[in-house]
Amino acid sequence: MFEALMKIQRALISVSDKTGIVDFARAIAKTGAEILSTGGTAKALREDGLTVRDVSDHTGFPEIMDGRVKTLHPKIHGGLLFLRGNSAHEEQARQQGIAPIDLVVANLYPFEATIAKKSCTREEAIEQIDIGGPSMLRSAAKNHASVTVVTDPSDYETVAAELDRAGNTTAATRRRLAVKVFESTACYDQAIANYLNSEFGIRNSEFPEEICIRLRKIQDLRYGENPHQKAALYGEFNRFFEQLQGKKLSYNNILDLTAAVELISEFTKPTVVILKHNNPCGVGQDADLAEAWEKALATDRQAPFGGVIAVNCELTAALAAKISEIFSEVIIAPGYEKGAQNLLAKKKNLRLIIQKFQKVTASVGEGFIPSRSGSPTFEMRNCPGGLLLQEKDIQPANESDWKVVTRRSPTPLEGKALRFAWRVVKHVKSNAIVYASNDRTLGIGAGQMSRVDAAKISAWKAREAGLSLDGSVIASDAFFPFPDGLIAVAETGATAVIQPGGSVKDAAVIAAANEHNMAMIFTSRRHFRH
Repeated sequence: MFEALMKIQRALISVSDKTGIVDFARAIAKTGAEILSTGGTAKALREDGLTVRDVSDHTGFPEIMDGRVKTLHPKIHGGLLFLRGNSAHEEQARQQGIAPIDLVVANLYPFEATIAKKSCTREEAIEQIDIGGPSMLRSAAKNHASVTVVTDPSDYETVAAELDRAGNTTAATRRRLAVKVFESTACYDQAIANYLNSEFGIRNSEFPEEICIRLRKIQDLRYGENPHQKAALYGEFNRFFEQLQGKKLSYNNILDLTAAVELISEFTKPTVVILKHNNPCGVGQDADLAEAWEKALATDRQAPFGGVIAVNCELTAALAAKISEIFSEVIIAPGYEKGAQNLLAKKKNLRLIIQKFQKVTASVGEGFIPSRSGSPTFEMRNCPGGLLLQEKDIQPANESDWKVVTRRSPTPLEGKALRFAWRVVKHVKSNAIVYASNDRTLGIGAGQMSRVDAAKISAWKAREAGLSLDGSVIASDAFFPFPDGLIAVAETGATAVIQPGGSVKDAAVIAAANEHNMAMIFTSRRHFRH
């Protein structure tokens, strides 16, 4: 319902982001309201034929100090803040010559976009700290009972429609927009505080004392992990991924997709990852992607049904033909050969995703890794009454910390296999054991309460797949607390082990490895994944 407010008499428009502003200003002018404006915004509106009054003419005070002071004036803030219907306020407004301002359209200097530029200097960043804009927005939002404040271009259409119908907005719209203002200014201030803290080195901790999260909703999802749970996607997901075809991504798809691209980013040589329920089913590596697929699939031919597939180079038609033989939910690649895309397009519901990759040439071979530009280096989880925040486990392995603790060192081939397995195991839910050769997984035991059980399950999976573990290596995400786990591994035919070490029983575990003529490396870094 529209309240008995007068039609808006006066609007102040001052925006950095001029998206859609001319059309919106036309809608405001159509109500008969006077439009006040500043600088570049006034210029843009006049060039489109709109009648605009400069704020300096309205206040009787010029813009000074390179525009640093232009809207910080009683005729602006008094016009926004005085309570309509309050006789004392209205009388003071008349005495001071303060006219009402009933609509504010403003967005803030692009501080975050400025500091994102590599060439940005501290002086440039500080000049992009908006003072008048937040002050004006907050004044208008405080008096939302009478004043409409618009800071987001996505709201222009709604407000324009209400102005067209009644010459003003509804109370519900004004309340919603006021909340949006305080959310945006809080996050704006937090971004400035974070930047200055980093610049000045005031706080030793990398974790802020307070966290302000502001993410725009991209879309509502069909449901969450289960049909009875509602879900939505927020943030800049589309900045990192482009969907070419298929149904909309589900909540579970996005979780699995995230896990898949984090794992595939470990490799530069052509690699295929098959993943289900946040755990890899198999990983294969080969110059021929179709062969890499066969290696990955061989680890477990049942689990990949309805899973997620990720590759780190252009997906070939030959690989597409093989993938088409099973049902998959999502495929992620940096690109697709035309023949591959045409073939996969026959599966209408299959979600084809492009990850925006950055090509690299590494000593181990040429390939692709995902661009981490702008991607978060921290991850959050909720807990009762708050959030947990931690660094992501994305630091590359530091082999200078690795130590051979057994009498026998790994052979060169075992060394390659151990490196491969170590990259995979950090992406397997704990407790985790991965059997591997130098270019493929052979058995994966994930999410077990006992490390011995993880070792037994991974070996059982390999036997079920008809894969020999003779001469294989294993990676364990955390130390073996007792020798029994390592002995179980040795009995399968594995010849080398990589693990963090750090157990009070390390000496007994090393002795068991020596007894079975196994090579073992301690990495001094654990990779729990809960």
